[in-house]
Formats: sequence, C-alpha cells, structure tokens
Amino acid sequence: MVHYLIDTKVTDQGVKITLFNDETDVCEEVVDRAYKPYFFIPYPLSPKDQQIIEELNLKIVIVEKNELFSGQPIKITKIQLQSFSDLKYISEKFEKSWEAEIPFILSYVYDQGLTFGAKHKIKGDQIKPIYTIPKKIRPSFEEKYRGIKEIDSSKYELLERWFAVCTQPIPHIPPERLNLDKRLDLEQYYLAFILSRVVNIPLPMAYSNRHVSTWIKSILHNYLRRNRILIPTSKELRRGETKRRVQGALTFAPKSGVYFNTIVLDFESLYPSLIDAYNLSYETINCDHQECQDNRVPKLEHTVCTLRRGVYSILIGAIKDLRIHWFKPLSKNKTITPEARWQAKATSQLLKLILVSSYGVTIRIRGLSRSSLAESITAYGRHFLQTTYNIAKERGFHPIYGDTDSLFLDNPSYDQVQWLIKTVKDRFLLDLAVDEQYSVCMLPKALKAYFGIRRDGTPDIKGVTAIKSNSPPFIQNIFRDCVRAMIEVNNWRDFEKAKQRIQGIIHKALTDLQTGVINKKDLTYTVEIHEDPEEKMRKIALHQPYQCALQLIDTGKTVQRGDIVNFVKVKPFTYRNRTFTVKPTEQLRNIQEVNMKDYERNLRTALNQIFKPMNLKFIKDVKTNVTLSDYI
Repeated sequence: MVHYLIDTKVTDQGVKITLFNDETDVCEEVVDRAYKPYFFIPYPLSPKDQQIIEELNLKIVIVEKNELFSGQPIKITKIQLQSFSDLKYISEKFEKSWEAEIPFILSYVYDQGLTFGAKHKIKGDQIKPIYTIPKKIRPSFEEKYRGIKEIDSSKYELLERWFAVCTQPIPHIPPERLNLDKRLDLEQYYLAFILSRVVNIPLPMAYSNRHVSTWIKSILHNYLRRNRILIPTSKELRRGETKRRVQGALTFAPKSGVYFNTIVLDFESLYPSLIDAYNLSYETINCDHQECQDNRVPKLEHTVCTLRRGVYSILIGAIKDLRIHWFKPLSKNKTITPEARWQAKATSQLLKLILVSSYGVTIRIRGLSRSSLAESITAYGRHFLQTTYNIAKERGFHPIYGDTDSLFLDNPSYDQVQWLIKTVKDRFLLDLAVDEQYSVCMLPKALKAYFGIRRDGTPDIKGVTAIKSNSPPFIQNIFRDCVRAMIEVNNWRDFEKAKQRIQGIIHKALTDLQTGVINKKDLTYTVEIHEDPEEKMRKIALHQPYQCALQLIDTGKTVQRGDIVNFVKVKPFTYRNRTFTVKPTEQLRNIQEVNMKDYERNLRTALNQIFKPMNLKFIKDVKTNVTLSDYI
C-alpha cells in the first residue's frame, strides 16, 4: 500500500506524521514517540560545558561525523533532550554548538531518510521511501546520464534519487485536506508537490514558503545529514571571511546600430554550470591541499580543490542536469499526456528557480554566504564570456554585444554557430545554445537595452526606458507601435520602409499631444513611494511622486512607504507656497492643465535611446504640412 508523506508536527506524544493513502484517499497519522531533539557540542568537553551538563542533568553520547572542510572524521558530543521546547534555550548556554538551528521536523525527516511529497511504504512501525525509477523510463534515464555515472558517482546517486521522486505521479488530494487554499490552481498544486520532494519540506510549507534560500538550505542540510557530515555554523562556513563587495558579471559595450539576422547565443545555466564543472563549493575554495595550489580561479588569488568533489557542486550540478537534460525538454513534448507535461513543466520551473538563486545565496544569505565562493563563480563567468567573445572575433564571426551569459553575433552562418557551440563544450565543459534569432536587432549605446524582432514576427524588448513600468501608457504604446512597424524588416530596403511608417506614428503622437486628444489615463505615471512622505516633505526639493503624495494626504488619504501613486504632469502651479508640476490623476479636472511640452520631451528622450541608431530624429514643433525630411 502506497502512502505520500504530507506533513510532520511536534505534539506532546511525539512526532506526528501525516500521510495520504493513495488507495483509500484518506489522510492517516502515525506518531513516533521515540525520536528526541538533539544538538552537538565539541569533544572533549570543556570544564564549563561539563558543568552545564551536570547542572541540567543532560544525556550525552560521543559520536563521530565527518568534518566538511577536511573530510576527516571527528568526534563530537551529542546532547539529547526530552523536550523540543528546550532546544534553543539549552543550546545557547554552550559557547559553541552545531545543528540546534535546524527545524526539528526537518531534522526528523533527514534522520529517518524520508522525503516529503513522495511515495512511502509502511511495514509495521517502519516508514520507508520509494526511490525506484519505473522500468519503462529506466533505460532512457541510464542512457541520458551514463557519462555522469562513469565519472561522478556521487552526483549520479543524487540524480537517481531526485529523478525517482520527481517522476512519481502527483496524487489528486482536495486542497482543504492539506490545509491549503481551496482556490489553489493546478500549477500551484504541482509546484508545491515538486518543491516538497526536491527540497524536502512539508507540503503546506512548500505551498506558502517563497524563500529560495530556505529551500537551498534544506537541500544542503539534508545531504550533509544523510552523508554524516557535520553541518557547519555560518561562521565556520565563511572560514573567517567578512562580507565584501563581489565583482559582478562582464558586459561588453554594444556596437550601436541596426543588424539583420542576429543570433544570440546563451550559456545555459551559466553559474550553476560553473559551480558543477569547476568544482566550486564551500570546502573546495582555498582548500589546504598543497597539490591544489596551482589550480587558480581566473584573475583571482583563490584556488580550487582538485582532490575532492565539492558538496555544493554535486547538489547544484544534479539539479542542473535534471532540468536541462530531462524536464525542460519533456515540458515541451506534445506527445505525452497533458498531466505529464504539467508535471514536467512544474519541475522544470522549480529547478530553474533554485538554479537562478544558487549564486545569489552565496553573497548575502546567512548560513549560505561566503564571499570567496561568490567571487570565484563570477570570475569564471567573466573569463569564459571574454574567452568565447575573443574566439568568435578571431574567427571573424562579428560579435556585437555580450552580457553575463549571452553573446550576440551579427549574421553568422549555421556552420559558424555550430562550430562555436562545439568548441565551447569541448574546451570549457559548458553548454552554449541558440537563445534568440532576430531578423532585425537594434542596439543602442546603453548597456542592457535593446530590441529585436524574432523570425516569427514577435518583438523582444529588453531594458528600454520607454517600456519601464513607471512610464505612462502613452509612451509605452507609441514605442510598441514603432517596434511593430519593423516586424517585416529583413534587409535595408525593408528597413527604410519601416522608418517611414515609424515617422507617421511619431507624427501622430506629437499631433495628439499638441491638440490634447489623449485620455488622462494614458498620461498617468505610476510610481512607488520609497521613502516616508512625512519626512520627505520637510526637504526643500520635493520630487514629483511626493508632490502627488502630499496632495493625496491633504484630501485625507493615507500614503506610506511602499504605496503606489498615480499622477499626471501639469503646467507649474503654486501649492503650499511651493511650485508643483504634477497632480494626482484623480484630481485632474481639465486636459488643458497637462504640460504637453513636458510629455513631448519625455517621449523624445525615451524613443531616442533606441531609435538614434536608426538615424531618426524628432522635430521640435509639429507643422501642419510635415514632410519626411523634417524627421531625418
């Protein structure tokens, strides 16, 4: 009989385990009265520790675990308690302790080898997880990951475990039985189940917890506990380092202009791939082995261990390989059932979210941060983007832009693209893939801002001022109309025709502004208040969002930090003995109040960022009989 582990709770009787019986559709409860909370302190005991133990009459056991950084077995003192409520209070009495901060219900599941959300069998008082890969897909799994099995047995073992639980069916349990929101949609339900299995946290917690750092901690702690490795404290994990600024990714200055047939190559999961391929982990950075001192991080003083496989490398590498080589492709497979595709999509999305955060947590999250590890990850990233850019340039492939994990090539041939992909894989052990193919691409001088038209005619707009969330709909819509005018552009002749269409769009926009035929909602700026309005109002200079906030407050409305305000730019007027230039949208009575010249300037600034490479310019005033020469 199959049961799915749903939740655990601490009760007066012991640990209460909630399981869903897949045959009877009933949630069942089992109580474990034997398991007790514990934590570790150093061995041998100091006189002070010995005194505390005697005073509190604590039960101790000398145990052996492996130390993360040396890999060597060490003896430590295990202190077992009778009550969970005493854990934090008693552990803080000791000068040093380990693992007292691990949530008790997670500690229990780690120790018992259980997995939330996954299938289990119950035999007597024993609950055992099922990690069997179905016979039907076992050959495909082994074929896909055979290479990993031969060179990285630890990662392969983890791949097997995660693959087994992620491919198990997801039971259809009414959300209310799980104490979840009845309005839970299918995607949320699937995501909660997969998260519960991968991260090993209770299903209700998987549904409500949105802190990826908590997920990664659970993954790490579960693995360390399962492999009898002592979980280090936050201070030990940093190894004496203090938090410092970490140099970020590499961005090349774009070669501003208009390009046809632009291919964007992307390093798939770059930072997770570097963590995996180059063995970047807490214990491998600046290890003590003399043999590893020559294996340096590019352009840094840090070294990387060549003798031991890093724990973080194994974990992140397994997640990356599961997503890239199985669940991501499966989520797009139209031949499988809709339910199987839903599950593959949910798994791919979740694994991607964990991978995206795998670098960021090493910078700023207590219990996961270590500056030298973060520095090493970005250093390898800069090195390989620069090296790939140089290779492309030397081979005459015309790279025109690069940012973090992407490289833009101007009009490369199919063979050139495939050669570069293969070269990167063979030389650097990294996956380079075609991310976008633009029939036309516009690169301004600004970093991280461009737009392209894909071959299917859909626009792809990134980082452009005109479409930022606080730009008024009027400016956003004009920009998008201009971009749509370029959908059929494939060459210079098409491009010249598109420029004429764009001139017409701009001319109409300027005319509408001057004649005031625009709805005030389309002129509304939507801005978040980042500072306390009351404090801001004491300052001499009052920025426009706070001008709006003051007027709203004067009408009796509450405006606080984090609130969103909506306003329209108007002709200057005096308010509270100050010159104001905006009004809340709801207080605008007459369109004639609007400062149309200001909107024209803002429109010109927003569009010039991206259209300047097209040699498009704005006239200062709208003429009755305007010609194309007035614009170019």
